Amino acid sequence: MKNFQYVRASTPESAITAVTKDGTAQFLAGGTNLVDLMKKGVAAPDKLIDITGLDIKKIEERQGTLHIGAMALNSVVAADALVKKQQPLLALALLKGASQQIRNMATVGGNMLQRTRCPYFYNTDLPCNKREPGTGCGALKGFNRMHAIFGASESCIAVHPSDMCIALVALDATVVVKGLKGERRIPFADFHRLPGDQPQLDHTLARGEMIMGLEIPANQFGSHVHYLKVRDRASYAFALISVAAAIRIDGNTIADVRLAMGGVAHKPWRLTAAEQFLKGKAATEGNFREAAKLAMSNATGYGHNNFKLKLAPNSIVEALTKAAAAS
Repeated sequence: MKNFQYVRASTPESAITAVTKDGTAQFLAGGTNLVDLMKKGVAAPDKLIDITGLDIKKIEERQGTLHIGAMALNSVVAADALVKKQQPLLALALLKGASQQIRNMATVGGNMLQRTRCPYFYNTDLPCNKREPGTGCGALKGFNRMHAIFGASESCIAVHPSDMCIALVALDATVVVKGLKGERRIPFADFHRLPGDQPQLDHTLARGEMIMGLEIPANQFGSHVHYLKVRDRASYAFALISVAAAIRIDGNTIADVRLAMGGVAHKPWRLTAAEQFLKGKAATEGNFREAAKLAMSNATGYGHNNFKLKLAPNSIVEALTKAAAAS
């Protein structure tokens, strides 16, 4: 790890100004991802702007919308009574992420900005367009068991690692960000990017913009929710496949449904076609299987991850079945 300058910000404005003026400066929150990247030599900022002291940690309801500050800890959000009552899918997803120790340090904003865990990205001796554009994608024809089956490109087949973000895209969250030009709001579905020919860009934030918080609109997904995470170990492992499922059932009819997947794409993957298919239909295994088939259109395996083409639809069916049965 190279030497760097450490600055503790006192206000969001001072933090934003510091990062905007210094081309290599980065915000430092919990550090659960950035510090790892610095140790590996993948990230080498000259300056870290510590934002842990900023007053953007509140979790509160405002006019029917749940607001969560960017510096709220993952463990705090998961345990918050308001979150568990209004957005239980988010709480479930957070509890499946990493370990308790990491959740006690990781922040909401940092979780959104964490980078892929692709081993080719982390190993500076191997080619990776995300780490060093133009060097090639080592995973494309290499060992790609953990990699994408949707939305990939010849430049990158890495996946987004967050569990929290899978729930947030299903819940139609909005990201509130602030820069030198003021504040703006980004629909969560538009916050992360597919790789295209610029896989080094993970999100749509402009240089110097800082995440201030999240807004999650009220919904009626208070009971029939489930977050399924299929992984190699029961804890502290990233998803092979994850599914966020929320259903509103009227009798035995699906009045509304939200579905999203993790471990399958460069960004949280919303299954809108499957959602549209299920609305108005009975909550049966047969309909769940048809929706899963529909969700898998355009899925592509790259060899070692071909098993995901079967695991993914089975996981969708399981998540929907458990959500329907939940209370």
